[in-house]
Amino acid sequence: MNTVKATAGSIKKAAALIRAGGVVAFPTETVYGLGADGLNPVACARIFEIKGRPRFDPLILHECSAARARKLFSCVPAPALRLMKKFWPGPLTLVLPKAAAVPGIVTAGLKTVAVRVPGNRHALALIKAAGRPIAAPSANSFGRLSPTTAEHVSRQLGNGPDLILDGGKTDIGVESTIITFEKGRPVLLRPGGLPLEEIEKLTGPAARPGKTGGKSPLAPGCLKKHYAPKARLKIIEPGRAPRPSLRAAYLAFRRKPAGNWAAVKVLSRSGDLREAAAGLFGALHALEGAGVPLIYAEKVPMHGLGRAIMDRLKHGAA
Repeated sequence: MNTVKATAGSIKKAAALIRAGGVVAFPTETVYGLGADGLNPVACARIFEIKGRPRFDPLILHECSAARARKLFSCVPAPALRLMKKFWPGPLTLVLPKAAAVPGIVTAGLKTVAVRVPGNRHALALIKAAGRPIAAPSANSFGRLSPTTAEHVSRQLGNGPDLILDGGKTDIGVESTIITFEKGRPVLLRPGGLPLEEIEKLTGPAARPGKTGGKSPLAPGCLKKHYAPKARLKIIEPGRAPRPSLRAAYLAFRRKPAGNWAAVKVLSRSGDLREAAAGLFGALHALEGAGVPLIYAEKVPMHGLGRAIMDRLKHGAA
C-alpha cells in the first residue's frame, strides 16, 4: 500500500521522491494533486501517463511563496501583483508569460504558464522540502471526478503514484480559480475556490477568454468534458425532480427529494455555497458508488462558489 499519513517524516520522504524524479499525490486546500518536479520534463511526463492525460492540456506549477512563484514568470502585470499579495497562499492560479526555465511539457507548448501558491500546510511543506516547483494537476484519472480524499486518489490511480500523502479531506473541495490578463484586463479561465467577486474588487470586471489560436487550452479544466462520474449526469432545476427511480441517484442542493432513489446526497441544508463546494466531489463519488446509470444534480445559485460548482456540473454533464 503506497498511502501514508502526511507527517514531517513522510513529507521528507515524498520530497526526496520528487527530487529523484518520482510522482507523489498530496493534499492541497482545493483537491488532491498529482505532483512531480516541475522543472524535470521526464518526471512531468509520468504525470500524463499515470492520469491518461493528453499532452495538450497544460499543468499548474505550485510554489511555496509568492517570491519563488514570480521567478516562473517572465513578466508580471501590476494587477496580478495585487492578486498575489492578497490571495496567495490560496485557491488562485495565475496564467502569465513563462520564464525560460519552465519546460514546454508543463505549458503544452504555450508561451504562458499557470502558477499558484497553495494554502495547505502539507503542500507548502512538501514544496519547500523538495526545493523546486511541483507540477500537479488533480490526482485522478483524466476527465473523471476530482479527488478530495486520499481514498479517492487510491481508488482511481491505484499504485500509479510512488506515494500518496493522506492529509485528510480537503477544505475547499473544488479546484483553484484561474485568471489571466489581456491588455491589463483580467480574464476568467476557470471559476474555482476563490469567488470571482473577490478578485474583481481588486481588478475590476473580468472578461471571458476568446480563442486561443490553437488546440491547446490556456489552462487546465477548460476542455468540454471534465470532472465526470461514470454515470450520466443530468442537471435539473431545484425541486423539479423527475419521477423517483431506484435506477437513478440524486444530488440535491438544500432539500432531500421525495420518493425512493438509489442514493441521495444533500450539499447544504442551510444553502451555504462554501459547504456545498467542499462536499461536491465527495457527494458525487458516493453517488457514483451506487452503481446506477444516471445521476440527477440540482442547479445552485450562480454567485460566489456557486459559479465553480455549476462549472464542474456542466463539464461533468457535457
